Amino acid sequence: MLPGFGLPVNHVPQKGDPEYIDDLYCSALSPGNLYHGFINQRLTTLREFTMMQLMNTITDKPGWQIKVYDPKISYKWKEEALSSGKDISSKMVDWCIDELRYKASLIPDSAPHPPPIVVYNGDVVKSDYAVSPELKIELQNAVKAFEDKIPEHLKDWHPDSDEKVLDLVHPSLYPLVYGLTRVLPDGQITTLDDCIQRSGQGSKSIDNPRGIFGPYRSPYSAKFQWLPCEVDISGEEARITSYINNLHPQEDKPLYKLISKLITVSIPLWNLTMAPLRKGGWGGSLFLHSPRIHYNKVVYDPDPANWPEQEGPQPDHEEGEDRDDDMYLQRRQAWIESTRRIVLPEPGVFKPLPSPPPFSLKDKYGARGLQVIVKLANIELTPDKPEYNGGSWHIEGQMNEHIVATSIYYYSSSNITTSSLSFRQQCWSNIDYDIDYPVGSDYEWLLDIFGCERNEPTVQFVGSVMTPEGRLLTFPNILQHRVEPFKLEDPTKPGHRKIVALFLVDPNIKIISTANVPCQRADWVLNADSSSARSEDGFPITEDAAKDLKLELMEERKEFAVNHGIAFEAMTISLCEH
Repeated sequence: MLPGFGLPVNHVPQKGDPEYIDDLYCSALSPGNLYHGFINQRLTTLREFTMMQLMNTITDKPGWQIKVYDPKISYKWKEEALSSGKDISSKMVDWCIDELRYKASLIPDSAPHPPPIVVYNGDVVKSDYAVSPELKIELQNAVKAFEDKIPEHLKDWHPDSDEKVLDLVHPSLYPLVYGLTRVLPDGQITTLDDCIQRSGQGSKSIDNPRGIFGPYRSPYSAKFQWLPCEVDISGEEARITSYINNLHPQEDKPLYKLISKLITVSIPLWNLTMAPLRKGGWGGSLFLHSPRIHYNKVVYDPDPANWPEQEGPQPDHEEGEDRDDDMYLQRRQAWIESTRRIVLPEPGVFKPLPSPPPFSLKDKYGARGLQVIVKLANIELTPDKPEYNGGSWHIEGQMNEHIVATSIYYYSSSNITTSSLSFRQQCWSNIDYDIDYPVGSDYEWLLDIFGCERNEPTVQFVGSVMTPEGRLLTFPNILQHRVEPFKLEDPTKPGHRKIVALFLVDPNIKIISTANVPCQRADWVLNADSSSARSEDGFPITEDAAKDLKLELMEERKEFAVNHGIAFEAMTISLCEH
C-alpha cells in the first residue's frame, strides 16, 4: 500500500508502522514545518550575507584553492571587494580569506580539483567538476538526438512562456491522476523491459480523495502526483530500475545511462545539502550554522539620545512648549533618529565553524533505494524573443511528491548573458531574547542590520549562484528559489540554456512511482503493437488528453505556488516593548 493507493494521500509513516524508516526531513512543503518554524534559519545580518556572497564569487574562480594562499592575489581580491561599492569592511574580507584558506587546507594535495562546496546556509552546494567534460558532451549529443526526433508542431512549450521554455521531459505530462491511473497491486512492479507491455494492468488509484483533508487548504493535490523513477544506489553507480516518465525505456536508453551517471555524481552534493535538514515534525529542527557575525545589541555612534538636553532642538517657548510637552518630545525624538548612526557589526577573528554531522544517502538508504523525478528543459531565445524575464519565487512540487532536495545540471549554454539562481530563506521571528535594543524607537536598525522591518515577513534574500555551462547545483526544499533574468549576448543570433533537473523524494517515505504504474502513454503502447492500445475509460491516455491534464495540473500548481508563497511570508518580525 502507498499514499493514494490503499492509504490516504496524506499518509506519513509513523513509528511502529512496518514501512517506517525515520521521520521525514524538513521541507517547506509541510505546513507543520512552515508554521512551527522547523525550516527557520537564524536571522542573519546583511553583512554576513555579503560575506557568503563574496566567498561564493571567489570560489567561482578556477584554482581558487591555490590562489587563496598567494598574498598578492588575496590582496587584490580584498582591494576589489573594498572598492565594489558594497557594504563590506576590511575585517569582513579578512574573515572570508581566512575561511577559504581553511577550507582549502582540507582539500588533499592529490585532488585535481576542489570538491563540491557549500556556498549558502541551508545548504546550497555547487561544483564545476562533479560532472566530467566527457559526460557533459555525451549528454549534449544524446539530448540533441532526442530533440531532433520531435517535430516542430509537437514541441511542448511551457504554458505562458511565450515559446521560450521548451519542456523536453516534464513530470506534469502523463502524471499520476487519481481515479484514472492504474497502479499494480502490492508485490508487483514493472521493469524497464515490461512497463509498456503491462500498460492497463492494475487497479485505479483513489478517486478524488479531497475529503480526507478537512476544511483547511491542503498542501496536497487531490488529483495529481508527479511520478518518480526508482533508483538503486546499492552499488558503486546509481542504476535506474523503472522508467523515467516521458522518456522511452528502449528508444532512449542512452539517456537513461547518462541520467544514472548524473544521479551518481549528484549524491555527494545531496549528502552535503541534506546534512543540516535533520528530521522535521514535532521536536525536529534544522542544524543552524553558527554566525560569522554576532549581533546582540543595538549601538549608535553618534547617539544623541545620551547627549545633554542643551544639544539639539529646544522648546519653543513662544508656542508654549516646555521640556515635558508632547510636541517638543516628538520633535526631539525625530531629531535623535535623524542624527544617530547605527554601528554596523563586524566579525571577529576567524575560527572554524561547527558543521552538521556527516550524512550519507548510500549508508542510510543503500538497501532501500531512492526515488527521483526527472525533468529536462531548455530556455531558447531568438532575435525576435531575445530576453528571458526570469521566474518567480517557489518551492518544488506539492506534498504528494515529498521533494526534499533538488539537483540541477546546466549542461549547455550558448550566446546568453550571465544567468543565475537566487535563494531566500524563512527566519525566526521572535528576536526579543537575542538582541538588546532601545525601547520606543522606530526600529530602523532592523532594516540596516537585517534587511527586515517590524511586522513584516521574516524572509531574507540569501544570495545568487551563477549557473554557467558545466555547473552542478543542489539545494534543499526549505529555501525558495528563482531563476534570474538573462538575454541574448549577441542579439542577432539565437541562444539557449539547457538543464537536467533531478528532484529527490524524501527517502523516508515511498510514494507511487513508475515501478507501480505501467506505461500510461497511448502512443508508446500503440507503437509496441500491444492489444491494450485501445482506449477504455480514458486509458491509456492519448496525447491530446495528456496535454489537457498537464494544463490542469499546472493551473492547480500555479494557484498552490501563490498560496504557498503567502504562507512562506506569513510569519512576521515580532518585537515587544519589553
